[in-house]
Amino acid sequence: MQLRGGIDLGGTKIQTAVVGEDGKVLGEARHPTPQEGGPKDVAAEMAAALREAADAAGVETDSLQGVGVGSPGDADESTGTVSNARNLPGWEGSFPLGEALSEDLGTQVRVGNDVQVATEAEFHLGAGRPYQTILGVFWGTGVGGGLILDGKPWLGRGAAGEIGHMVIKQGGARCPCGRRGCMEAYAGRIAMETKAREEMEKGTHTNLFELAEKHGKDRLSSGIWERALNHGDDVAEGLMDRAIKALAAGIASAVNLLDPEAVILGGGMGLRFGDTYGEELRKQMGKHLFIDDRPPAFHIAELGDLGGAIGASLLVARPAATAA
Repeated sequence: MQLRGGIDLGGTKIQTAVVGEDGKVLGEARHPTPQEGGPKDVAAEMAAALREAADAAGVETDSLQGVGVGSPGDADESTGTVSNARNLPGWEGSFPLGEALSEDLGTQVRVGNDVQVATEAEFHLGAGRPYQTILGVFWGTGVGGGLILDGKPWLGRGAAGEIGHMVIKQGGARCPCGRRGCMEAYAGRIAMETKAREEMEKGTHTNLFELAEKHGKDRLSSGIWERALNHGDDVAEGLMDRAIKALAAGIASAVNLLDPEAVILGGGMGLRFGDTYGEELRKQMGKHLFIDDRPPAFHIAELGDLGGAIGASLLVARPAATAA
């Protein structure tokens, strides 16, 4: 049986897996993403995490059919170069990630967009299996999107699916991308944390940052948001309501454009809060749908935290993209 490696590169964690042809995970590992240094440091940590997963599967990395990488930023499938991955340390320009990892791991490496490959995993192996056209929405550090149209990945010119940067309020809140009014400016975890800190500095009481310190977190993780909500924290509740309304407006606008059969919600925040807020999200979406008597099916991603790594491994089997 040929085995493939998959690496899901995120702003806070690197999730790796060694996957069989049937999509079964045979070994996995998770490392924190370096917060200092630059692309070479991140690539070295990715390689170390993949070697750990290969050890768990009882194989060497050079025996793998190949390794797929799901990366944030502008991931060029034809060259393996990743550009402007701004939530990673020192990654403002371009870096030949595929080439660097291939030399380190001793096998071919294919690179794709992190959310797109996670959407493809759900399409082939998860909640998207019954459908031919799906919109993946991954709500976490930011808000990313992926598209399968008529059974095929839709990449556009390489950057399709950036649903988090659909403008839902002209001249609205500042987004981490630097622009204003993006959905991510209201719903991305980083943007939510920034707004919570602003509220605290204005004198509004919140337990969010006390809870983070108590649990040894330097960021407001999805778990910290959940604890604050369970404690009835007014700031947390207000910002969550704001996020749900923003997600609803952005997702509904994408649905009005594409008319997908289903929306799949994943990501750290999506997996944590999808069951709790899914019904409210669907209700708020209904206010913005042009055709509201047949909304798309709505599902929480089935593959969980491993979906990105599993999806990345599928890149190895995809026909190679060619440079323009």
